Amino acid sequence: MLRAIEMASTARRLSPPNPWVGAVVVRNGVIVGEGATSVLGGPHAEVRALASAGDKSRGATLYVTLEPCCHTGRTGPCTEVIINAGITRVVAAIEDPDIKMRGLGFNALRVAGIEVEIGDGASQVKKQLAPYIWHRQTGRPFVVVKVAATLDGRVATADGSSKWITSAAARENGHHLRADSQAIVVGAATVRSDDPALTARLADRTYEPRRVVLGRVPETAQVHPCDEFEGELTDLLDQLGKEGVLQVLVEGGPTVVSAFIEQGLVNLVVWYVAAALAGGRDGRAALSEVSTPTMEALRRGKFLDVERIGEDIRIDLEV
Repeated sequence: MLRAIEMASTARRLSPPNPWVGAVVVRNGVIVGEGATSVLGGPHAEVRALASAGDKSRGATLYVTLEPCCHTGRTGPCTEVIINAGITRVVAAIEDPDIKMRGLGFNALRVAGIEVEIGDGASQVKKQLAPYIWHRQTGRPFVVVKVAATLDGRVATADGSSKWITSAAARENGHHLRADSQAIVVGAATVRSDDPALTARLADRTYEPRRVVLGRVPETAQVHPCDEFEGELTDLLDQLGKEGVLQVLVEGGPTVVSAFIEQGLVNLVVWYVAAALAGGRDGRAALSEVSTPTMEALRRGKFLDVERIGEDIRIDLEV
């Protein structure tokens, strides 16, 4: 299962809006085939793993990170391929939360006489597939907010300067966040002041997220082509969810970030802390427009990870 989880990670940026899944075929204690989900419309992880194993699939065990599908969409049912391959045992980490599934794939395998075990690696896979699970449960994308600030929480100095608060290593790490998302959201004010490209500038990039701007932007802005949106944030998330966006990265300034947090629309905050102090009253605070009148109103969360990146620290906070 650990190998299947590792395989799934290779499909993270390729498979959306499908889930990124890994599968491994084991016979007599030896891995004889493995695969990960292809790009949209391509074969799923189970099909690729079984094709890799060939005739060695007969009498083997299939380890897969997510329940195999049993319906026809852009591809045929994986359950039929598994049954026809002669697999006798399937070990899956979790049930698929998609309304078309929710145990039906497991039932199809059991009816065919295949032994099914569920739960191995469940905690790791739930974390790995958090955006997909959230999307299937709510219809909305998983919202990640990114902040890069000084130790005292400033994202700009008194003269408005913000480049660069964090190190090159932290900024590169942020590009991986972009590549893991299907859409990036910023405010029009950020576009007008910084003219960002909002691309995932990575050497091995294979995918660029959609760029969504809250408001109107100049035609000369390098963010074009982009989606311009005016309206409620909840409506935006509903729209993106319907269009198959599993994860949104919010990179806006304090106004946009504060709005998402104030409305309780954030799943994860990724906070890059620079080894720097701004001080004073005139610098821009990262959450300057979040209102917290009392201690009872504090938005408490859970630290998921703390990592040293170059000269800076990355903190992942579940909220």
